[in-house]
Amino acid sequence: MNPKKSLGQNFLIDKNIIKKIVSLVKIKNKNIIEIGPGKGALTDEILKQFPKSLFLIEKDEKLSKELVFKYSQHKQVKVISGDVLKLDLERIILKNSIIFGNLPYNISSQILVKLIKFKTWTPNFSDLVLMFQKELANKITGKFNTKHYGRLSILTSYRLNIIQKFLISNNCFFPKPKVISQVIHFQPKKEAELSLRDTSNLEKITQFFFSNKRKMVNKKIKNILSESEIKKIRELKLNLRPSNLKPEVYFKITQIFEKK
Repeated sequence: MNPKKSLGQNFLIDKNIIKKIVSLVKIKNKNIIEIGPGKGALTDEILKQFPKSLFLIEKDEKLSKELVFKYSQHKQVKVISGDVLKLDLERIILKNSIIFGNLPYNISSQILVKLIKFKTWTPNFSDLVLMFQKELANKITGKFNTKHYGRLSILTSYRLNIIQKFLISNNCFFPKPKVISQVIHFQPKKEAELSLRDTSNLEKITQFFFSNKRKMVNKKIKNILSESEIKKIRELKLNLRPSNLKPEVYFKITQIFEKK
């Protein structure tokens, strides 16, 4: 079967890398979800570690049928044919699950944000082991005061801890992509520094500021907060640009915005 460009399919074929990814977490007797299993290269390695259950979410109808046939002898494997962005993942994920994903490059940030925006927190997953294009991975892990710091790293840092990460050469895939990939292992934070009613509001606030990141924040913030509300945020300096504000400032702005 030829990989579909429209679905961002690049199948991982390097066995050493597959073993390295699976070894990041303890799988035995755990509930596992794999997003975009493709032909099952990672799945095969996961099964060797004796998971309690293994849910495979595959959008490609032909591939999902092949997976059903391939794993018909494994009672713990369930294939879910569908678009991960349209599925109610919170209902699917069992308690204490681990989520793996060689994510399609074209929707990988949307999948991550969907996981971050779960309504119930702490979520049912204990670990996320996800693969991204290196350029996007930099934006996810970008620390304050670095060039990669921005909306995505602020949103990620609100709810997830980055445990470890490593790069993967494009030679490890078929077809060979033009870009380098990076695997990131996340774990959910037990409690956020500042509790927000809805993480979607943090997403809106960061989008609002970073949509014009060269402008100082003084004009923008007056569109959403009053003078008295602005004064409550001691760490906020109005002559700074959006990239010069720490994540905690965005959490605080969002918290005050939610009370309006």
